[in-house]
Amino acid sequence: MTSPEPLLQVRDLRVQVGERTVLHSVSLDVNAGSLVVLMGANGSGKSTLGLALAGHPAYQVLGGQALLAGQDLLALPAHERARAGLFLSFQSPPDVPGVKNNLFIRTALNAQRESRGQPPLDAFDFLTSAKQAAKALGLPEAMLGRPVNEGFSGGERKRNELLQLALLQPRLALLDEIDSGMDVDGVRAVVEQVRRQRAQGTAFIVVSHYLQMIEQLEPDAVLRLDQGCIAETGDLGLARHIAETGFASRTAPAGA
Repeated sequence: MTSPEPLLQVRDLRVQVGERTVLHSVSLDVNAGSLVVLMGANGSGKSTLGLALAGHPAYQVLGGQALLAGQDLLALPAHERARAGLFLSFQSPPDVPGVKNNLFIRTALNAQRESRGQPPLDAFDFLTSAKQAAKALGLPEAMLGRPVNEGFSGGERKRNELLQLALLQPRLALLDEIDSGMDVDGVRAVVEQVRRQRAQGTAFIVVSHYLQMIEQLEPDAVLRLDQGCIAETGDLGLARHIAETGFASRTAPAGA
């Protein structure tokens, strides 16, 4: 019996930002419903991978391949990658002044529903589901009517990213340090939301160095990026060792 194709297939991805090549050669597979943790020192290329896959215009792909459910991601504009089922949470979610949170998310959700051949949700049906999701994530209902992230604390911005994740139901979610700025309850909300969506088939790539959360997420694989390449692949043991010894010990020359 043949195993199914990975949901995400990345082969020899090379990415340049400005004049600097950040990703030199990255290859990885992510199966539907699985979770991969990405670790690495500052500047190793973790955020670059997510932003390049999402289609950020400042991140120039020099070569390689990225397929999502067999579809060539790199051939699509950013909004079509989102419609194909790719979700990226920002390390530092920006403000979107003048655009209400509920309108922003409903517009994105209905664009996805259109691409799936589904009818749009009206404001009433959307708000009903949005209020339920916000409550589950510990996000005050009043945040739905405020401009996107305007005046939000760091933790509220991250919970708002989780709200988008919960409502959009992507095929693949890349969470870039979703735990930063979160309190204990916020981290618990991350873990519970990820578990719920993994059970429904969503795959995750999670950038984090917070060992307690990584252990609770129960990843299928842990990858260490170093100088734009995947230097190590392991399991929770790799994450624990990095947390204990840091990155410098793993990149030190032999005999040092």
